Amino acid sequence: MITLDGVTKRYGDGPTVVDDLSLTAPQGKITVLVGPSGCGKTTTLRMVNRMVERTSGTITIDGRDVLDCDPAELRRGIGYVIQHGGLFPHHDIERNISTVPLLLGWSRAKARSRALELLELVGLDPSLARRYPSQLSGGQQQRVGVARALAADPPVMLMDEPFSAVDPVVRAQLQDEFLRLQDDLGKTIIFVTHDIDEAIRLGDQVAVLRVGGRLAQLATPHELLTHPADGFVADFVGRDRGYRALGFTAQHFPVHEEVSARLGEIAPTTSDGWVLVVDHDDRPLGWARDDRRKGESAPLHESDLVLGGTLAAQGGSMRAALDAALSSPSGRGVIVDDDGRLLGTCRAAEVIAAVEAGTPDAARDPGEPEPVASS
Repeated sequence: MITLDGVTKRYGDGPTVVDDLSLTAPQGKITVLVGPSGCGKTTTLRMVNRMVERTSGTITIDGRDVLDCDPAELRRGIGYVIQHGGLFPHHDIERNISTVPLLLGWSRAKARSRALELLELVGLDPSLARRYPSQLSGGQQQRVGVARALAADPPVMLMDEPFSAVDPVVRAQLQDEFLRLQDDLGKTIIFVTHDIDEAIRLGDQVAVLRVGGRLAQLATPHELLTHPADGFVADFVGRDRGYRALGFTAQHFPVHEEVSARLGEIAPTTSDGWVLVVDHDDRPLGWARDDRRKGESAPLHESDLVLGGTLAAQGGSMRAALDAALSSPSGRGVIVDDDGRLLGTCRAAEVIAAVEAGTPDAARDPGEPEPVASS
């Protein structure tokens, strides 16, 4: 657990960067700091590992004041991830990951074994161990940065906008991988971002800071979206916060059986002309028009697929289901099980009707199967 109590930072006679900040980052949870430029997010993070020394107040990790720790020793016990990975360009990937273990006195063999293990853990091929950072993509470098922060298995991790320097697709993949790792490892994490969507997706709790480093609100993502503390928080969270709040509302609507076909088969005739195409394991591939050959009966080909619709997992959120329906070329959202296999489809109108009915989140165990109704 990390606790900040009345922490203030100012530089000389200049303005206050962080002002009387008090918050607790619970053990095993992700606390996200978010706010506009100049609100002291990164300064706050760096005061935890003493890369920046506080002016006043106290910062403790598991009850121990960080000022009572040798700075170098303190930092070796904290994982730290920054933009662009912060890798040493003159060291190969294995050596980058092994840096802290070697500083802690691990043998080279043990450090190497740990590096290869972590490459697999973050979803990279161990064959990359002998490459240099310049030979990796931006997303790969960020994964290596996370692996390096995990190398000595620190209980605490500080992450300073680690995914902001990559494109949106890679960023989403990194966020997914990060959440998967956190589910397995349960680290105590303070995560800095300027992106409210990232904060809401990743945080167990979110601290919104004002310019000048003052805390505006500390809350769960759902509470932040549904009950912003004031106008500043409401404006910062965004005007579509009601829609995003659906990401925390469990699914509760009918799922209809869906006509489907496989590549190489003749598309069946449907009432609206759309057929869902699946692979041999019933995993959705896309939609096709059953009249695409102008009346000719021809087997479905990959070139017939119309892509674009998202998939919603069974037991997921109302937002995911509504997005699947709205983004689908057929107007029907595809619902899949945990293995990605087709369960059925949902209609946007029915999802919206369930939202308007105000179905409680606890009305159904998210692990229960969705009711399946005949279309």
